[in-house]
Amino acid sequence: MPNDTIQVRPIAASHYAAVVEIYNYYIDNSHYTFDLTPFTIGQRVPWFAQFTEDGLYQCLVAVRSDEVLGYACSTPFRAKPGYITSVDVSVYIDNGCTATGVGSRLYQALFARLAKQPIHRIFAGIALPNDASTALHQKFGFNQVAHFTEAGIKFDQYWDVIWLERPNNAA
Repeated sequence: MPNDTIQVRPIAASHYAAVVEIYNYYIDNSHYTFDLTPFTIGQRVPWFAQFTEDGLYQCLVAVRSDEVLGYACSTPFRAKPGYITSVDVSVYIDNGCTATGVGSRLYQALFARLAKQPIHRIFAGIALPNDASTALHQKFGFNQVAHFTEAGIKFDQYWDVIWLERPNNAA
């Protein structure tokens, strides 16, 4: 897949169905999210509503022609006001586009945009094992700060979760 045909841009309503479909794939087929029931677009509208093109909470999509290949977003780290300068990030790639550089393109664009925001720390949680996600986050300057054993259950199995962090503006 030639990367020069991929555009990364802020999410629009026309992308919602594809983003929900990508995420639902991981709900049904992986332990990477601890959501257990797939979402409808209507159920995700409040989640989509938190994103702006230039705020703390952003969602970017990678598209080729009109096909959404993946998305990356920043969301609140915690609900308490004292956490306002921290965000949680995640990236999900269409199952047919993994290991193609789409995740790197999305994170590169997202972190460039977040560098302009009053964010101090960026966090990410990864359910293990997930070597590809761990490597991607390390590539973008994340360091592991916690390892929780058997933190979540899915498919009748307990899964460990690591938390990583990086300062905003990290290389």
